[in-house]
Amino acid sequence: MKIRTILAAAGLAAVVLAPALSQTGTKLPETLTWTAYDVGSGGYNQAVAIGNALKNKMNVTLRVLPGKSDIARSIPLRDGQVPFSAHGVGGSYMAQEGLYEFGSRDWGPQAVRALLLNNSDALLTIVTAKDANIKTMADLKGKRVAWVVGAPALNQNITALMASAGLTWNDVKRVEFGGFGAAMDGIVANQVDAAFASTISGQAFKIAASPRGIQYPVVPHKDNEAWARLNKVAPFYVRQWGAEGADLSATNKVEGATYPYPVLMSMANADGDLVYNMTKAMVELFPEYKDGAPGNLGWDIKRQMFAWAIPTHEGAIKYFKELKLWTDEHQKHNDALVARQKVLADAWNAYKPKGPSDDKEFIQGWMKARAAALTAAKMDVVVESW
Repeated sequence: MKIRTILAAAGLAAVVLAPALSQTGTKLPETLTWTAYDVGSGGYNQAVAIGNALKNKMNVTLRVLPGKSDIARSIPLRDGQVPFSAHGVGGSYMAQEGLYEFGSRDWGPQAVRALLLNNSDALLTIVTAKDANIKTMADLKGKRVAWVVGAPALNQNITALMASAGLTWNDVKRVEFGGFGAAMDGIVANQVDAAFASTISGQAFKIAASPRGIQYPVVPHKDNEAWARLNKVAPFYVRQWGAEGADLSATNKVEGATYPYPVLMSMANADGDLVYNMTKAMVELFPEYKDGAPGNLGWDIKRQMFAWAIPTHEGAIKYFKELKLWTDEHQKHNDALVARQKVLADAWNAYKPKGPSDDKEFIQGWMKARAAALTAAKMDVVVESW
Protein backbone atom coordinates (compact mmCIF):
# COMPACT_ATOMS: atom_id res chain seq x y z
CA MET A 1 0.00 0.00 0.00
CA LYS A 2 2.83 2.37 0.85
CA ILE A 3 4.45 1.83 -2.54
CA ARG A 4 1.13 2.36 -4.31
CA THR A 5 0.68 5.62 -2.40
CA ILE A 6 4.17 6.80 -3.34
CA LEU A 7 3.50 6.03 -6.99
CA ALA A 8 0.20 7.88 -6.98
CA ALA A 9 1.49 10.87 -5.04
CA ALA A 10 4.52 11.30 -7.25
CA GLY A 11 2.51 10.86 -10.42
CA LEU A 12 4.76 8.03 -11.56
CA ALA A 13 2.81 6.73 -14.51
CA ALA A 14 4.43 3.71 -16.11
CA VAL A 15 3.79 5.04 -19.60
CA VAL A 16 2.63 8.28 -21.16
CA LEU A 17 1.12 7.73 -24.56
CA ALA A 18 2.81 10.55 -26.46
CA PRO A 19 5.92 8.83 -27.84
CA ALA A 20 9.45 10.18 -27.97
CA LEU A 21 11.34 9.25 -31.13
CA SER A 22 15.08 8.81 -31.64
CA GLN A 23 16.83 9.46 -34.92
CA THR A 24 16.88 5.72 -35.58
CA GLY A 25 13.15 5.38 -35.03
CA THR A 26 13.20 4.02 -31.49
CA LYS A 27 9.89 4.91 -29.86
CA LEU A 28 9.44 5.30 -26.13
CA PRO A 29 6.82 7.02 -23.97
CA GLU A 30 7.74 10.52 -22.84
CA THR A 31 7.80 9.22 -19.27
CA LEU A 32 9.00 5.84 -18.04
CA THR A 33 9.39 4.45 -14.54
CA TRP A 34 11.78 1.78 -13.32
CA THR A 35 12.17 0.36 -9.88
CA ALA A 36 15.77 0.00 -8.75
CA TYR A 37 17.93 -0.45 -5.69
CA ASP A 38 17.98 2.18 -2.96
CA VAL A 39 19.31 5.71 -3.47
CA GLY A 40 23.09 5.72 -3.62
CA SER A 41 23.43 2.08 -4.64
CA GLY A 42 25.28 1.04 -7.77
CA GLY A 43 22.04 -0.02 -9.47
CA TYR A 44 20.33 3.26 -8.67
CA ASN A 45 23.27 5.34 -9.89
CA GLN A 46 23.38 3.40 -13.14
CA ALA A 47 19.67 3.94 -13.71
CA VAL A 48 20.10 7.68 -13.14
CA ALA A 49 22.91 7.79 -15.72
CA ILE A 50 20.74 5.91 -18.22
CA GLY A 51 17.94 8.36 -17.49
CA ASN A 52 20.21 11.29 -18.30
CA ALA A 53 21.02 9.74 -21.68
CA LEU A 54 17.34 9.12 -22.41
CA LYS A 55 16.52 12.73 -21.56
CA ASN A 56 19.38 14.24 -23.54
CA LYS A 57 18.95 12.14 -26.67
CA MET A 58 15.25 11.25 -26.78
CA ASN A 59 13.61 13.71 -24.39
CA VAL A 60 12.35 10.75 -22.35
CA THR A 61 12.02 11.23 -18.61
CA LEU A 62 13.05 8.15 -16.64
CA ARG A 63 11.73 8.17 -13.08
CA VAL A 64 13.65 5.80 -10.83
CA LEU A 65 11.65 4.44 -7.90
CA PRO A 66 14.08 3.14 -5.25
CA GLY A 67 13.26 0.07 -3.19
CA LYS A 68 15.14 -1.24 -0.18
CA SER A 69 14.25 -4.89 -0.74
CA ASP A 70 13.53 -7.35 -3.53
CA ILE A 71 9.87 -7.31 -2.54
CA ALA A 72 9.67 -3.50 -2.56
CA ARG A 73 11.18 -3.43 -6.04
CA SER A 74 8.95 -6.25 -7.28
CA ILE A 75 5.49 -5.15 -6.13
CA PRO A 76 5.10 -2.29 -8.66
CA LEU A 77 6.47 -4.54 -11.42
CA ARG A 78 4.17 -7.44 -10.60
CA ASP A 79 1.14 -5.16 -10.27
CA GLY A 80 1.76 -3.46 -13.64
CA GLN A 81 2.47 -0.04 -12.12
CA VAL A 82 5.92 0.07 -13.72
CA PRO A 83 7.06 -1.84 -16.81
CA PHE A 84 10.72 -2.41 -15.87
CA SER A 85 13.00 -3.00 -12.92
CA ALA A 86 16.77 -2.96 -12.47
CA HIS A 87 16.95 -5.98 -10.19
CA GLY A 88 19.51 -8.34 -8.77
CA VAL A 89 19.45 -12.11 -8.61
CA GLY A 90 16.90 -11.97 -5.78
CA GLY A 91 14.15 -10.28 -7.75
CA SER A 92 14.95 -12.16 -10.96
CA TYR A 93 16.08 -15.76 -10.38
CA MET A 94 14.71 -16.16 -6.85
CA ALA A 95 11.38 -14.69 -7.97
CA GLN A 96 11.19 -17.10 -10.90
CA GLU A 97 11.84 -20.03 -8.60
CA GLY A 98 9.44 -19.03 -5.83
CA LEU A 99 12.24 -19.11 -3.24
CA TYR A 100 12.68 -17.34 0.09
CA GLU A 101 10.39 -14.29 0.29
CA PHE A 102 8.86 -15.33 -3.03
CA GLY A 103 7.74 -18.61 -1.50
CA SER A 104 5.28 -16.84 0.78
CA ARG A 105 1.51 -16.99 0.29
CA ASP A 106 1.36 -13.52 -1.30
CA TRP A 107 3.90 -14.35 -4.01
CA GLY A 108 4.84 -17.68 -5.49
CA PRO A 109 6.97 -18.18 -8.64
CA GLN A 110 6.91 -15.21 -10.99
CA ALA A 111 6.92 -15.10 -14.80
CA VAL A 112 9.91 -12.76 -15.04
CA ARG A 113 11.76 -11.87 -18.22
CA ALA A 114 15.15 -10.29 -18.93
CA LEU A 115 15.89 -7.49 -21.39
CA LEU A 116 19.59 -6.92 -20.78
CA LEU A 117 22.14 -8.09 -18.21
CA ASN A 118 24.87 -5.92 -16.76
CA ASN A 119 28.09 -7.94 -16.91
CA SER A 120 30.66 -5.52 -15.52
CA ASP A 121 34.26 -6.10 -14.44
CA ALA A 122 33.18 -6.02 -10.79
CA LEU A 123 32.51 -9.25 -8.91
CA LEU A 124 29.77 -10.27 -6.50
CA THR A 125 31.74 -12.78 -4.51
CA ILE A 126 33.32 -13.74 -1.21
CA VAL A 127 35.74 -11.10 0.01
CA THR A 128 38.32 -12.00 2.62
CA ALA A 129 40.95 -10.42 4.83
CA LYS A 130 44.32 -10.71 3.16
CA ASP A 131 46.00 -11.72 6.40
CA ALA A 132 43.71 -14.78 6.58
CA ASN A 133 45.59 -16.16 3.55
CA ILE A 134 42.48 -17.37 1.72
CA LYS A 135 43.66 -17.63 -1.89
CA THR A 136 41.14 -20.19 -3.13
CA MET A 137 37.64 -21.21 -2.03
CA ALA A 138 39.18 -24.39 -0.59
CA ASP A 139 41.23 -22.23 1.77
CA LEU A 140 38.01 -21.19 3.53
CA LYS A 141 38.06 -24.50 5.41
CA GLY A 142 38.30 -23.81 9.13
CA LYS A 143 38.03 -20.03 8.64
CA ARG A 144 35.45 -17.67 10.12
CA VAL A 145 32.71 -16.94 7.55
CA ALA A 146 29.92 -14.37 7.96
CA TRP A 147 26.29 -15.49 8.07
CA VAL A 148 23.88 -12.55 7.80
CA VAL A 149 20.67 -13.20 9.72
CA GLY A 150 17.59 -12.52 7.60
CA ALA A 151 19.51 -12.50 4.29
CA PRO A 152 18.95 -16.01 2.88
CA ALA A 153 19.81 -15.11 -0.71
CA LEU A 154 23.13 -13.60 0.39
CA ASN A 155 23.97 -16.68 2.47
CA GLN A 156 22.98 -18.90 -0.45
CA ASN A 157 25.64 -17.18 -2.55
CA ILE A 158 28.31 -18.09 -0.01
CA THR A 159 26.94 -21.64 0.10
CA ALA A 160 27.33 -21.90 -3.68
CA LEU A 161 30.83 -20.45 -3.79
CA MET A 162 32.00 -22.80 -1.03
CA ALA A 163 30.39 -25.69 -2.90
CA SER A 164 32.76 -25.04 -5.81
CA ALA A 165 35.51 -26.35 -3.52
CA GLY A 166 33.37 -29.10 -2.04
CA LEU A 167 32.86 -27.24 1.23
CA THR A 168 29.71 -26.68 3.29
CA TRP A 169 28.93 -24.54 6.32
CA ASN A 170 30.02 -27.51 8.45
CA ASP A 171 33.57 -26.97 7.18
CA VAL A 172 33.84 -23.35 8.37
CA LYS A 173 33.22 -21.39 11.55
CA ARG A 174 29.91 -19.61 11.03
CA VAL A 175 29.77 -16.14 12.59
CA GLU A 176 26.36 -14.47 12.66
CA PHE A 177 25.79 -10.78 11.98
CA GLY A 178 22.63 -8.68 11.97
CA GLY A 179 23.27 -7.07 8.59
CA PHE A 180 25.55 -6.80 5.56
CA GLY A 181 27.39 -3.73 6.83
CA ALA A 182 28.02 -5.33 10.21
CA ALA A 183 29.48 -8.41 8.51
CA MET A 184 31.88 -6.31 6.45
CA ASP A 185 32.87 -4.28 9.51
CA GLY A 186 33.48 -7.62 11.20
CA ILE A 187 36.31 -8.32 8.77
CA VAL A 188 37.99 -5.01 9.64
CA ALA A 189 37.50 -5.70 13.36
CA ASN A 190 38.98 -9.22 13.00
CA GLN A 191 35.72 -10.85 14.11
CA VAL A 192 35.43 -12.81 10.87
CA ASP A 193 37.64 -13.65 7.90
CA ALA A 194 35.21 -13.74 4.97
CA ALA A 195 31.89 -12.27 3.88
CA PHE A 196 29.90 -11.72 0.68
CA ALA A 197 30.00 -8.38 -1.14
CA SER A 198 30.57 -6.52 -4.39
CA THR A 199 34.15 -5.64 -5.17
CA ILE A 200 33.04 -2.05 -5.89
CA SER A 201 31.16 -1.59 -2.61
CA GLY A 202 32.37 1.07 -0.22
CA GLN A 203 32.85 -1.61 2.42
CA ALA A 204 35.28 -3.50 0.16
CA PHE A 205 37.42 -0.39 -0.16
CA LYS A 206 37.24 0.04 3.62
CA ILE A 207 38.60 -3.47 4.13
CA ALA A 208 41.33 -2.88 1.57
CA ALA A 209 42.43 0.26 3.42
CA SER A 210 42.44 -1.50 6.81
CA PRO A 211 45.52 -3.18 8.35
CA ARG A 212 44.07 -6.58 7.38
CA GLY A 213 43.87 -5.78 3.66
CA ILE A 214 41.59 -7.51 1.14
CA GLN A 215 41.82 -10.64 -0.99
CA TYR A 216 39.41 -12.45 -3.31
CA PRO A 217 39.46 -16.27 -3.45
CA VAL A 218 40.00 -17.64 -6.95
CA VAL A 219 37.47 -19.85 -8.76
CA PRO A 220 39.49 -21.30 -11.69
CA HIS A 221 37.58 -20.92 -14.94
CA LYS A 222 39.01 -24.14 -16.41
CA ASP A 223 37.97 -26.25 -13.43
CA ASN A 224 34.72 -27.56 -14.89
CA GLU A 225 34.07 -29.87 -11.95
CA ALA A 226 34.23 -26.92 -9.53
CA TRP A 227 31.86 -24.98 -11.76
CA ALA A 228 29.45 -27.91 -11.95
CA ARG A 229 29.31 -27.99 -8.14
CA LEU A 230 28.82 -24.21 -7.97
CA ASN A 231 26.10 -24.07 -10.64
CA LYS A 232 24.24 -26.99 -9.08
CA VAL A 233 23.61 -24.71 -6.08
CA ALA A 234 23.44 -21.41 -7.97
CA PRO A 235 22.77 -21.67 -11.76
CA PHE A 236 22.99 -17.90 -12.08
CA TYR A 237 26.76 -17.74 -11.45
CA VAL A 238 29.06 -17.13 -14.43
CA ARG A 239 32.80 -16.99 -15.03
CA GLN A 240 34.28 -13.50 -14.87
CA TRP A 241 37.65 -11.82 -14.48
CA GLY A 242 37.35 -9.25 -11.72
CA ALA A 243 39.08 -6.05 -12.77
CA GLU A 244 37.03 -3.35 -11.05
CA GLY A 245 36.91 -2.65 -7.34
CA ALA A 246 39.08 -2.54 -4.26
CA ASP A 247 42.66 -3.58 -5.12
CA LEU A 248 41.53 -4.63 -8.61
CA SER A 249 42.44 -3.15 -11.98
CA ALA A 250 43.04 -4.09 -15.60
CA THR A 251 46.55 -5.13 -14.61
CA ASN A 252 45.55 -6.81 -11.34
CA LYS A 253 42.66 -9.15 -12.13
CA VAL A 254 41.22 -12.06 -10.22
CA GLU A 255 39.80 -15.21 -11.81
CA GLY A 256 36.43 -15.32 -10.19
CA ALA A 257 32.72 -16.06 -10.21
CA THR A 258 29.87 -13.58 -10.22
CA TYR A 259 26.41 -12.97 -11.60
CA PRO A 260 24.89 -10.12 -13.63
CA TYR A 261 23.92 -7.02 -11.67
CA PRO A 262 21.67 -5.27 -12.33
CA VAL A 263 19.29 -7.23 -14.54
CA LEU A 264 16.95 -5.01 -16.54
CA MET A 265 13.77 -7.03 -16.46
CA SER A 266 10.02 -7.05 -16.95
CA MET A 267 7.19 -9.49 -16.50
CA ALA A 268 6.28 -11.91 -19.28
CA ASN A 269 3.08 -9.98 -20.03
CA ALA A 270 4.89 -6.68 -20.60
CA ASP A 271 4.05 -5.02 -23.92
CA GLY A 272 6.31 -6.48 -26.60
CA ASP A 273 6.74 -3.22 -28.52
CA LEU A 274 7.69 -1.34 -25.36
CA VAL A 275 10.22 -4.02 -24.41
CA TYR A 276 11.65 -4.00 -27.93
CA ASN A 277 12.12 -0.24 -27.93
CA MET A 278 13.50 -0.12 -24.38
CA THR A 279 16.08 -2.76 -25.30
CA LYS A 280 16.95 -0.93 -28.51
CA ALA A 281 17.32 2.40 -26.70
CA MET A 282 19.63 0.84 -24.10
CA VAL A 283 21.88 -0.49 -26.85
CA GLU A 284 21.77 2.62 -29.04
CA LEU A 285 22.43 5.01 -26.18
CA PHE A 286 25.22 2.97 -24.57
CA PRO A 287 27.98 5.41 -25.69
CA GLU A 288 26.05 8.19 -23.94
CA TYR A 289 25.83 6.53 -20.51
CA LYS A 290 28.72 4.02 -20.41
CA ASP A 291 30.90 6.37 -18.36
CA GLY A 292 28.03 7.84 -16.34
CA ALA A 293 28.28 5.51 -13.32
CA PRO A 294 30.60 2.76 -12.04
CA GLY A 295 29.81 -0.58 -13.66
CA ASN A 296 27.91 0.86 -16.63
CA LEU A 297 30.33 -0.78 -19.07
CA GLY A 298 28.56 -4.02 -18.22
CA TRP A 299 25.51 -2.98 -20.30
CA ASP A 300 27.56 -3.20 -23.52
CA ILE A 301 25.81 -5.39 -26.09
CA LYS A 302 29.16 -7.15 -26.58
CA ARG A 303 29.00 -8.35 -22.97
CA GLN A 304 25.50 -9.81 -23.14
CA MET A 305 24.74 -13.44 -22.28
CA PHE A 306 21.67 -14.71 -24.10
CA ALA A 307 21.43 -17.99 -22.19
CA TRP A 308 21.23 -17.09 -18.51
CA ALA A 309 19.05 -18.21 -15.58
CA ILE A 310 15.75 -16.52 -16.51
CA PRO A 311 14.08 -16.26 -19.94
CA THR A 312 14.55 -13.30 -22.24
CA HIS A 313 11.42 -11.35 -23.22
CA GLU A 314 10.11 -11.83 -26.75
CA GLY A 315 10.38 -8.09 -27.40
CA ALA A 316 14.09 -8.14 -26.60
CA ILE A 317 14.57 -11.33 -28.63
CA LYS A 318 13.08 -9.55 -31.64
CA TYR A 319 15.75 -6.86 -31.39
CA PHE A 320 18.57 -9.35 -30.84
CA LYS A 321 17.44 -11.23 -33.95
CA GLU A 322 17.66 -7.98 -35.93
CA LEU A 323 21.25 -7.67 -34.73
CA LYS A 324 21.80 -11.32 -35.78
CA LEU A 325 22.89 -12.19 -32.22
CA TRP A 326 20.12 -14.63 -31.30
CA THR A 327 20.83 -18.25 -32.24
CA ASP A 328 18.85 -21.47 -32.30
CA GLU A 329 20.74 -22.57 -29.18
CA HIS A 330 19.66 -19.41 -27.38
CA GLN A 331 16.06 -20.11 -28.34
CA LYS A 332 16.30 -23.70 -27.14
CA HIS A 333 17.65 -22.52 -23.79
CA ASN A 334 14.95 -19.87 -23.53
CA ASP A 335 12.18 -22.34 -24.31
CA ALA A 336 13.45 -24.65 -21.56
CA LEU A 337 13.34 -21.82 -19.03
CA VAL A 338 9.80 -20.87 -20.06
CA ALA A 339 8.81 -24.53 -19.64
CA ARG A 340 10.39 -24.52 -16.17
CA GLN A 341 8.36 -21.46 -15.23
CA LYS A 342 5.19 -23.25 -16.35
CA VAL A 343 5.98 -26.27 -14.17
CA LEU A 344 6.54 -23.95 -11.21
CA ALA A 345 3.37 -21.96 -11.89
CA ASP A 346 1.26 -25.11 -12.23
CA ALA A 347 2.69 -26.48 -9.00
CA TRP A 348 1.93 -23.22 -7.18
CA ASN A 349 -1.62 -22.99 -8.53
CA ALA A 350 -2.27 -26.56 -7.41
CA TYR A 351 -0.72 -26.09 -3.97
CA LYS A 352 -1.80 -22.62 -2.85
CA PRO A 353 -5.59 -23.20 -2.51
CA LYS A 354 -4.98 -26.28 -0.35
CA GLY A 355 -1.97 -24.97 1.57
CA PRO A 356 -1.97 -24.77 5.39
CA SER A 357 -3.29 -21.60 7.00
CA ASP A 358 -0.18 -21.26 9.16
CA ASP A 359 2.38 -19.21 7.23
CA LYS A 360 5.41 -21.26 8.32
CA GLU A 361 3.70 -24.54 7.49
CA PHE A 362 2.57 -23.08 4.16
CA ILE A 363 6.16 -22.30 3.13
CA GLN A 364 7.40 -25.71 4.27
CA GLY A 365 4.64 -27.36 2.27
CA TRP A 366 5.54 -25.29 -0.77
CA MET A 367 9.16 -26.43 -0.53
CA LYS A 368 7.99 -30.04 -0.83
CA ALA A 369 5.41 -29.37 -3.56
CA ARG A 370 7.93 -27.37 -5.59
CA ALA A 371 10.61 -30.05 -5.31
CA ALA A 372 8.14 -32.79 -6.23
CA ALA A 373 6.90 -30.93 -9.32
CA LEU A 374 10.39 -30.21 -10.63
CA THR A 375 11.55 -33.76 -9.95
CA ALA A 376 8.52 -35.17 -11.78
CA ALA A 377 9.36 -32.93 -14.75
CA LYS A 378 12.99 -34.15 -14.62
CA MET A 379 14.23 -30.65 -13.84
CA ASP A 380 16.85 -29.70 -11.25
CA VAL A 381 15.32 -28.66 -7.94
CA VAL A 382 18.45 -26.59 -7.12
CA VAL A 383 17.22 -25.21 -3.77
CA GLU A 384 15.18 -27.73 -1.78
CA SER A 385 14.73 -25.77 1.46
CA TRP A 386 15.31 -22.32 2.92
